[in-house]
Amino acid sequence: MSTPTKKPGSSTSKRSRLYWGVPAALVVLVLVVLLAKWMTGLPAVASFLADYPGHSELPDGAPVGFPAWLAWQHFLNGFFLLLIIRTGWQVRTTTRPSGHWTRNNKGLIKTRNAPTKITLELWLHLTLDVLWVLNGLVFAILLFATGQWTRIVPTSWDVIPNALSAALQYASLNWPTDNGWVNYNALQLLTYFATVFIAAPLAFISGIRTSSAWPKKATALNKAYPIELARAIHFPVMIYFVAFIVVHVFLVLATGALRNLNHMYGGSDDAGWFGFWVFVASVAAMVAAWFLARPLFLRPIASLMGKVSR
Repeated sequence: MSTPTKKPGSSTSKRSRLYWGVPAALVVLVLVVLLAKWMTGLPAVASFLADYPGHSELPDGAPVGFPAWLAWQHFLNGFFLLLIIRTGWQVRTTTRPSGHWTRNNKGLIKTRNAPTKITLELWLHLTLDVLWVLNGLVFAILLFATGQWTRIVPTSWDVIPNALSAALQYASLNWPTDNGWVNYNALQLLTYFATVFIAAPLAFISGIRTSSAWPKKATALNKAYPIELARAIHFPVMIYFVAFIVVHVFLVLATGALRNLNHMYGGSDDAGWFGFWVFVASVAAMVAAWFLARPLFLRPIASLMGKVSR
């Protein structure tokens, strides 16, 4: 009996890449830290860090602290985004759908053509997308109505050198002074701005292009915005959100966990435990939703809005 040959894409080759990839990444991180420490020791760089400490001054009248509505928005954004990433990956990788869903064309949304049958995984993904977008619209309205936008929208060009300064401080492990209750550092500000005003809109416009809601017979529109371009945008944006969540959670926990959690979940600038327990409850809700997002529980909900079939 002949021994079967291993294909290039086998699990063994993947384990091999992981085996060498992890040490290589660690070596790169060590080199980055050493390089940053060397650079920050140079007189010119030290002078630059003194001139640009890592944060820009906020406009006069900028709000201080985090209102309750922002805490709720933060939780809902995280809740929907986590499930969107999960279902998006399922849509991308599932070869045998757990079921199909067809929209009821007699409800509020009526179309001339018959509704398209989609997988149950795609139905959940699109439903979560709609909820996330609606929540985002509420967030944007409240953000500008309350002046909170000044905390995540650059208002001065010195945000660029200050962001470079903050990046050098992070890389050298001499992290910038954190005072998120009053003002984010410039690197945080640019990251939040990119997430809210660039990544989120890109996720929406690329997602709707690949969905069944997009008009298939709009020849000129489809030529101007081909589906291949939308797909080339959508997946990298998902990777960006995953990376953002990982780094964001790590820094929240590593730069004064109790105080940071009280900022967002406790509505105060102290190091008490209230925000921590609210955070634990929110994580429990996310974990529960993650495991409940299964066909057994989804079919009854999906059937309220259309026909569920195998």
